[in-house]
Amino acid sequence: MNAVIIAVALMLALSLARVNVVIALITSALVAGLTAGMDISSTIKAFNEGLGGGAEVALAYALLGAFAVALAHTGITDLLSRSIIRRLGGKPDPSTVRKVRILMLMAILAMAVMSQNLVPVHIAFVPILIPPLLHVMSSLRMDRRLVACVITFGLVTTYMALPVGFGLIFQEGLLLQNLLSNGLQAQVDSGAVGPLVVGDVASAMVIPAIGMLIGLAIAVFISYRKPRDYSESQILATEPEHTELNPRRIQVALLAIVAALGVQLWTGSMIFGALIGFVILSVAGIDKEEITAQDAFTRGVHMMANIGFIMIAAKGFAEVVKATGEVPMLVESVRDIIGDNKALAAFMMLFVGLVITMGIGSSFSTIPIIATIYVPLGLSFGFSVPAIIALVGTAAALGDAGSPASDSTLGPTSGLNADGQHDHIRDTVIPTFVHFNLPLLAAGWLAAMVL
Repeated sequence: MNAVIIAVALMLALSLARVNVVIALITSALVAGLTAGMDISSTIKAFNEGLGGGAEVALAYALLGAFAVALAHTGITDLLSRSIIRRLGGKPDPSTVRKVRILMLMAILAMAVMSQNLVPVHIAFVPILIPPLLHVMSSLRMDRRLVACVITFGLVTTYMALPVGFGLIFQEGLLLQNLLSNGLQAQVDSGAVGPLVVGDVASAMVIPAIGMLIGLAIAVFISYRKPRDYSESQILATEPEHTELNPRRIQVALLAIVAALGVQLWTGSMIFGALIGFVILSVAGIDKEEITAQDAFTRGVHMMANIGFIMIAAKGFAEVVKATGEVPMLVESVRDIIGDNKALAAFMMLFVGLVITMGIGSSFSTIPIIATIYVPLGLSFGFSVPAIIALVGTAAALGDAGSPASDSTLGPTSGLNADGQHDHIRDTVIPTFVHFNLPLLAAGWLAAMVL
C-alpha cells in the first residue's frame, strides 16, 4: 500500500471517529513517514518544517475572529439580523419564510462568489457575516449543512470556472503555467501547434463546474430541503446583548470594514487588513462598558483557535506527505493498474487527485505535484489538450470540498459553529464531500471523455 493512501485514509477515519482533526493529522503524518521508510526523527523534522507554512493563515484567522467579535459589538450585524426578522414578522406565513430563505441563501452565495474575484477576501467574510445570522437561520429552521454547501460551492466553483481574482491565480498562475512547463500546447484550427492561453483553461473547466452546480442543486432541493431545529439558548448565549443601535458606531463599523478590505487588497495580507479593522473598532467602534478591546480579542482568538491549529497541523502533514516521495510513485502506479483502458485511466487519474488534495488540503498546492506526471500520462493515452486541462484542473480541485483541513470547509465551520451546534466533520466535511466531490468526479470524467 502506498504511504499517501494509508495516511489519508487514516486521517479521514480518525476524523470520522470524532478524534480531534489536529490529533488525526499529527498521527497520520507520523504513520505516513514510518510507512514510507522514514525514521521518526526525519518524519518529525519534515512535520516541523511544514508548520511554519500554516502560521500565517492561523494568525490571519485569529485576527479575523477578533475583528468579527469587535464588529458584532458595534451593532452593525445586529442591524442586519433585526431587519431580516422584521421582514419575517411575528408569525410569518410559509410563503414569506420561503422567500426569505431563498434571498438569504442567494446573498450568502453571492458573497462567497465575490470573495474569490470581485472582492477577493477569500473566507474572511464568513466569521464576520455568518454568526449574527444564526438566530435568523434558526427562526427560518434552516439546515446549516445547506449553508455550508452554499458557501463551499461559491468558494470552489468560482476559482475553477472564472479566471478573475483567485480564479486567475488558479487558472493562469498555477494550472496554465504548469501545463506549459510540462510541454502541453494547443492545437489550432490550421493544424499548427500554439501556446495555451487562459481562455483554453476556462473553457475546459466548464463541464466540471456544471458538476458542482448539480451537486448544489441536490443539496438545496433534495438533501437539506427539510427544516432543522437548533437550540435558541445556545445561539443567544453567544450573541452580544441587544442594545439601542448607535449611529456613530455603525458608521465606524462601516469605516472599519472598508479600511480592512482596502488594506488587504493593497498589501495582499488578511493579517494586516484584519489588524487595521480591529484597531479602528477598538479606538472608536465598541462600547467600552459592554466589552473591552482585550476581551474582544480574546474571544475572537478563542473562536478561531481550533481552525488555526488545524491549518498549522495540515501544513505539517502535507510536508511529510511530500517528503515520503510516494506521491509520484502513487501516480506512476496508476499506469500499471489501468493498462490501455482510456476510460479507466481518466477515472484513476481523477481519483488519485482526490486522494492527494484530501491529504494536502489545498487544490492550489496539488497542481504542481500532479501536472508533471499527468501531462505526459494524458498524452500517452491519447487525450486531447482540453481533456488533459480538464483532468489536471479537476484532479486538483477534487478534495478541496470535503477535506477536513481545507479552507473551503474550515471557513464555513468557523461561522456556523459560533454557538457550538455545527460539527466540522459531520455537518461540513461529509455534506460537502458527498455533494461536490462525487458530481465533480463524474463531470471531470465526462469532460475527459468528450472534449
